[in-house]
Amino acid sequence: MSHKPLPGFRDFFPEQFAERAHLFDTWRRIVRRYAFQEYDGPPLEPLELYTQKSGDEIVTQLYNFVDKGDRPVALRPEMTPTLARMVGARAQALRKPVRWFSIPQLFRYERTQKGRLREHYQLNVDIVGEADVLADAELLSVAIEIMSALGLTDQDVRARVSDRRLLNGLLEHLMIPEASWPAVYGVLDKLERQPRDVSAGKLAEAGLEAATQDVVLGFGTVDFATLRARYAEAPAVKPHLDRFAEYLGHLDALGVGSWIRFDLTIVRGLAYYTGIVFELFDRIGEFRAICGGGRYDTLLRSLGGTDQPALGFGMGDVVLGELLRARGLMPSSGSVVQFWVAQAPGPANAPAAALQTATALRHTGAVVEHALRPMKLDKQLEAGRKAGAAAFVIVDPSATDAPWRVRRSGHDDQMFATLDALCAWASPLTGSAS
Repeated sequence: MSHKPLPGFRDFFPEQFAERAHLFDTWRRIVRRYAFQEYDGPPLEPLELYTQKSGDEIVTQLYNFVDKGDRPVALRPEMTPTLARMVGARAQALRKPVRWFSIPQLFRYERTQKGRLREHYQLNVDIVGEADVLADAELLSVAIEIMSALGLTDQDVRARVSDRRLLNGLLEHLMIPEASWPAVYGVLDKLERQPRDVSAGKLAEAGLEAATQDVVLGFGTVDFATLRARYAEAPAVKPHLDRFAEYLGHLDALGVGSWIRFDLTIVRGLAYYTGIVFELFDRIGEFRAICGGGRYDTLLRSLGGTDQPALGFGMGDVVLGELLRARGLMPSSGSVVQFWVAQAPGPANAPAAALQTATALRHTGAVVEHALRPMKLDKQLEAGRKAGAAAFVIVDPSATDAPWRVRRSGHDDQMFATLDALCAWASPLTGSAS
């Protein structure tokens, strides 16, 4: 029998689990500051929930089967369809805007590569029921504040933002037929990853003339100020420029403007996005996208049966974990044992005093360990050192004046006459375990 997990899956030994917990704790702490509420759904859903959104071709990327009730089902590859189903079920009763988040485990049967596995955990943050551009700014602010809370700065990560409505307005102004827009989107999406002549060839195949090709290929480097000056009077473009300028103003007011780069090549591969879209990347370009999302105002109508504007993002644990480790920002997963309780030999050599001490310290919130079988005192202390204990509490029931001795590296031993006094001293130290 193999000792390895299935390809694309992971074991979480205590060290890896501690890293995962660090991400989860940070995600929850920051998102809750923005008044989002946590939810979850089943990891197994009807297959049609995903084919209805993405077409039958998605089946090749799913873990799907027919269950014992002859129902076609699939392990969830994403969370948005479940969100749409749940919001649709209570659309009339929910207070708007809905501000929900979840941390599901997701499954996709695809080729494993750097930053992409067949399972991963993902933070999903969504706002439902608000069309104003301030909601878009609020959403991106959440993602950026998570980066900051993890120790990353605007010199490490860049949020690349665009707006599909603005891009569509530009294509309309350039008189590019709407039937050719998907081809243009595809070229822009790969503009950084394929040679210019290849991109130009694909635009030519889509029917764009040489001069128009040059304008579209220039979208990869144009900044927002230049674009606004160039198209400020174009009727098909101006409303979208004005809205995007308002969006950037909100981001500045939220304190995250320095993280932002306007980038028309960010179109997001999923066809259901309808407005502002964004992706977060490390500035060196070493990793895949850390996070991506945007506005999807029509999706809930098609999936959940409720016509509500919506927007959201997903942030996976795989790429983010790789980035934090590469930058030396993943906290050590070493032991968090604060006190190792050892008992000096007594007349009956019973561990009762040590166990009572351990229990009292645990009630203060401390992380406490002790030997689980009889040992000589030196062996107990050796075991505590191997456990990484920060301090040792040596209990000597025969010492009537001060039965409790605390030993810490770099400190003089401290003596306590009562267990209450020991716990009162230890209590302020227990916060370091969190």
